Amino acid sequence: MAIRENIENNKTTIERRYYICSIKADAKVFAKAVRSHWGVESSHWILDMVFKEDQSRERKNFGPENKSLLNKIALNLLKQDTQDKKKISFTTKRYKASMDVKYLENILFNKSISTE
Repeated sequence: MAIRENIENNKTTIERRYYICSIKADAKVFAKAVRSHWGVESSHWILDMVFKEDQSRERKNFGPENKSLLNKIALNLLKQDTQDKKKISFTTKRYKASMDVKYLENILFNKSISTE
């Protein structure tokens, strides 16, 4: 069992998750395994929300691997982008880059200069 406590807006929530696994070790090893699992799940969720990977019809040859690699590169570039003063979603950044060539160039060449 893993217990997660979250405090947001002066409200505390406690979440318990139960796992079935073959790890017979101490709590530190188990905690590391849980964190690494959720790190992968978090990354997959972001890729699915931003690039709709689960809806992709790419199935043949190396297409799925190539597209996934390009999506990960694009996501990393979007994560490094600090042009906007306010926090905006990766989906919005992606859309903005598709509509504004200067913004896209700033993302691709890692420039932190505001386009506005």
